[in-house]
Amino acid sequence: MSKISALGLDVGKKRIGVAGCDGLGLIATGLTTIKRSSFNQDVEQLSQLVAEREVNVLVVGLPYALNGSLGYQAQQVQKFAQRVSAALSLPVEYVDERLTSIEAQGLIIAQGGSPSRNKALIDRKAAAIILQQWLDERRSAK
Repeated sequence: MSKISALGLDVGKKRIGVAGCDGLGLIATGLTTIKRSSFNQDVEQLSQLVAEREVNVLVVGLPYALNGSLGYQAQQVQKFAQRVSAALSLPVEYVDERLTSIEAQGLIIAQGGSPSRNKALIDRKAAAIILQQWLDERRSAK
C-alpha cells in the first residue's frame, strides 16, 4: 500500500477547517482551524502544515447547491483552492461537501458538546468528514 499524506480543507469566509490523515490513508482527523486574515497568511499557515506532514495532495470540500450545481460560494472556494494549489505547488482534488457542517454539528452534539459555541470545532470536524469521504472513495475505487 502506498503512503498518502493529504490535507482536507473546509474553506469558509471566516475560517478554514483543516484535517489530516494517517500514512495509510485510512483515518482522517481534524487538525486545526485557521482564522482567515489575508491570502498570504492563510497560505503561510497551510504551508507549515504541508511541510510538517509531507503533504502531497489537498482535498477541498466544494459546497454544491442542493440541486448539484456550482453556485457562487462553490466558485469562490474553487478560486481560493486553485490559488492555494499554485502557491504550494500541490494538486487539488474536490469533494462534494453538502451537509458536512450539519453532520459535524451532529457529531459534536452526540459527544455532549454545544456546536453553537464552537464554530472552529465544526470546521475541523467538517474538514475531517470531507477528507474521510475522499479516502473512502479512493479505497473503494481500487
